[in-house]
Amino acid sequence: MKDLLLYIARNLVEHPDAVSVTEVQREQELTLELRVAPDDMGKVIGRQGRIAREIRKLLYACGQRSGTRVSVDIVD
Repeated sequence: MKDLLLYIARNLVEHPDAVSVTEVQREQELTLELRVAPDDMGKVIGRQGRIAREIRKLLYACGQRSGTRVSVDIVD
């Protein structure tokens, strides 16, 4: 799932080298922390958070198929 998030984020931003994803495993939840360049933050979030919401939905659905609860945090 980390690879999927990296792929999506790198295709959205202007500085794909600055994209990084950190996995944080908690009890029964996997949290993916997405970091991008400050200039690209708006492109990942989108207008009214639409792109971020769709990224979260997609990864949540992938997690459901594998039996893992997944959440995505976009970190400054």
